[in-house]
Amino acid sequence: MTELEVSHKDAALLLLNLQHLAGAKSSLSKLDEVEQLVRDLAYVQVDSIQYVERAHHMILQARGAGYKQTSLHTAIEKRQSLFENWTHDATVLPMEFYPYWKLRFEREKLRVESSSWWADRGENFEAEQEKVLNRIVKEGPLRARDFLDERPDKKGGLWEWDPTKTALEFLWRTGRLVIAGRDGFQKIYDLAENVVPPSLLNHHPSEEEVVDWACRGAMDRLGLATPMELAKFWGFIKRDEAVAWCEERKGKDLISVRINKGKDERPKDVLAWNNLENQLDNLAKPTSAVRVISPFDPVIRERKRLEFLFDFDYRFEAFVPAPKRIYGYYVFPLLEGEKFIGRADLKADRKNSALQVNGVWLEDKVKLTAKRLASIERAFDRQRKFCGFESLDFVDGWRKFSAT
Repeated sequence: MTELEVSHKDAALLLLNLQHLAGAKSSLSKLDEVEQLVRDLAYVQVDSIQYVERAHHMILQARGAGYKQTSLHTAIEKRQSLFENWTHDATVLPMEFYPYWKLRFEREKLRVESSSWWADRGENFEAEQEKVLNRIVKEGPLRARDFLDERPDKKGGLWEWDPTKTALEFLWRTGRLVIAGRDGFQKIYDLAENVVPPSLLNHHPSEEEVVDWACRGAMDRLGLATPMELAKFWGFIKRDEAVAWCEERKGKDLISVRINKGKDERPKDVLAWNNLENQLDNLAKPTSAVRVISPFDPVIRERKRLEFLFDFDYRFEAFVPAPKRIYGYYVFPLLEGEKFIGRADLKADRKNSALQVNGVWLEDKVKLTAKRLASIERAFDRQRKFCGFESLDFVDGWRKFSAT
């Protein structure tokens, strides 16, 4: 039985509030503020592509004023308040989450050991792990390239998975090693006991405690969700576990909610905390400022939810063959208030210290007013300053404003 009905617009605004994308930007000039934002989001995806700026920096910068790229590195490498591991992809997480990641380590180990993809990447896998661990014990934190002297061909690179690199990644993804920092974008591996505080390293929550922690954390950050969405939020909770967790709490601290989209579209049945009405009554009003959003932003990641809540159909086309792309290689969604109003093809021209604007497309029914155009240009200029470029380069024909 549905206990409450909400509009998809209210559901969208709730998500933006919980994800710190509604209202005015908060301050991120202090390291404590950056750490708290990561804690509020749960994780920030790390990406190797620096087409404009790396995704993890853009995710944080979209939400706060005064953020500096060095802050995240300082939190990981100096204060060790954050750590890197895996959700749906490589991410930065609060260090206090580490005990709950042990269940993921166990499940990842079982998955890898049964995977032909991993098995095909090296013989004597256990011996390779011991060799890697012994060197790190003796020499301290190491990169994959530090093992090049052990390769017969003396070759190797960031993306090459020889037996040693495979062992390093296995040990990292299963918890024996952690990422102590990065050299450029190359991981620096160290023993977990050298980085993780003993109180967290020695805390071993039960499987039931981890599932409860994970489902609560996902609901806190999504506001409205199905059991499958709760499970997918972290990437290691099973659907059946999330379903059982929801069933146990339905009618108690969870209520059934229907999100309505209007007479011509099917509603969506979800769950929410029983204080949902109070949450909806206290949402921050969105600003009219335009924000450039990373393709790896947590609000963008679940494409079906994005389209349902915001009527925004987004596809990341970097891996689409060039002739089949509609917009471009690396295109950024544009958020104005509580609506995604379009997308922009931006590119860093580092040789000329410029942020290049190759194209902007607005959604249907979004009018190009002088005020909106000025807001879009200001958003691009903020991105330029954040990246440290001297100028904006508007390429001829950049005002496309349609996909056709």
